[in-house]
Amino acid sequence: MSISNSQLLYAVLIIGAAVIIYSTIKDLIKKEKEKSLAGSQPPATPSSNAALPLQLQAYERIVLYVERITPQSLITRVSQPGLTVSDMQVGLIQTIKAEFEHNISQQIYVSAEAWEAVKTVKEQLISIIIQVASKLPADASGKELNKGILEVFLQSGESPADIAARIISAEAKKIM
Repeated sequence: MSISNSQLLYAVLIIGAAVIIYSTIKDLIKKEKEKSLAGSQPPATPSSNAALPLQLQAYERIVLYVERITPQSLITRVSQPGLTVSDMQVGLIQTIKAEFEHNISQQIYVSAEAWEAVKTVKEQLISIIIQVASKLPADASGKELNKGILEVFLQSGESPADIAARIISAEAKKIM
């Protein structure tokens, strides 16, 4: 039985994504344990009560960002007939970065762990787009890139975006 280059690429991508997700979740759990050992939170002050709506809105916006950059959502918005692999790659990455920059100020209202999860999802997706595009011929269509990206995510099981959304949602529920 021989293994094709594309199967090897998918295996490497899946393993890489799993390692990044594992280390992110491990760090989050470690930080949560440290917080619980440090004692309870101080009582809410009037200024922290005033910030609550802003914090909740920030969590909503970063969950929306994470959802908007899922491959299915992103490809649906960016894809156009006739795009080449390189055109599609540039369009996908530019959209991810533009939306990230649009939401970058939200990091001041959310925990470092939540923001790190958002950045990890962004970087993983960009990395996968670049890797899949690099395996395709220069004259391939954007549809082939889209198909390759979706195949990687379908084979990987749980999406990094789903994990990040759960982390963000759990944190938002803690502050309510």
